[in-house]
Amino acid sequence: MAAPMLNQLNTLVANMFAAGLLDDQFQELQMLQEGSAPDFIDKVVTLFSEDGERIIGEIAKLLIGAQRVKNSCIQFHQCCQEKSRDGSVPCIIMSHYCIFDHFVTQISY
Repeated sequence: MAAPMLNQLNTLVANMFAAGLLDDQFQELQMLQEGSAPDFIDKVVTLFSEDGERIIGEIAKLLIGAQRVKNSCIQFHQCCQEKSRDGSVPCIIMSHYCIFDHFVTQISY
């Protein structure tokens, strides 16, 4: 790598350490990198980022499911408070569906 690019890379890494974006584990990765695999750190960081994106997506889906369960339970509770049989039956059905759907989503991960 040319000297100016290496200096720029070192400055960027130093700034990332100072900002708390990198820690000692990054230094351990640098020690594992061999001359025969110059893109080792790039691959590890890419895999980490892709896994992180996937995990965040899964958490978002679970949170949406949890919100649906919560909303169904609130609606059912309101129907019970109002002693509304006409409203309670659809609420029970919807609550059951949301809870079942959320449970299936959780066990599929």
